[in-house]
Amino acid sequence: MLEVFKKYINDKTSLPEEDLNEILSYAIIKKLRRRQFLLQEGDIWRYNAFICSGFVRTYSVDDKGTEHIMNFSPENYWTGDRESLTNETPSKFNIEALENTEVLLIKKQDFEMLCKKIPLFNNLINNILHKSFLTSQSRIHSSISQSSEDKYNNFVLKFPTIANRVPQHMIASYIGISPETLSRIRSQATKK
Repeated sequence: MLEVFKKYINDKTSLPEEDLNEILSYAIIKKLRRRQFLLQEGDIWRYNAFICSGFVRTYSVDDKGTEHIMNFSPENYWTGDRESLTNETPSKFNIEALENTEVLLIKKQDFEMLCKKIPLFNNLINNILHKSFLTSQSRIHSSISQSSEDKYNNFVLKFPTIANRVPQHMIASYIGISPETLSRIRSQATKK
């Protein structure tokens, strides 16, 4: 699994081999079975996590028992709870494996030290955080301004591989519509 992470880093930046090996020396590999949790609500998140293989979802459950999916993270994506990690507060989220998954974890303090010590790695992480912010901003705009049909169509366009890997009710949760509305949208699309 370290090879997957090395390839990801090498595709994004040109780190010297010794810097990459130093980063990897702090890596912890965790294997999750399908439906196993990486993080549970109420726990404090203490890692930066990279998905080497498999697929996870980040979600919360409201007082009525309804799940609200915040994120899907397939291989070559980062995952975690930034708020819990930064503020060292209990997480509001669960991170659950949707498939058998292997995750590379680096403890918060080690990750921060590596970012200070290796400027190219720090630049890469800042770029990832910047893109993540833009994605979140775009998602918020979409959720408050687009029709249910447009939200679904944009999801399928942006994430075609994810759309084929998760049940429809999870896509509905992610885009903020009911499963019945999504079923209606998909039914109408097949009639066109």
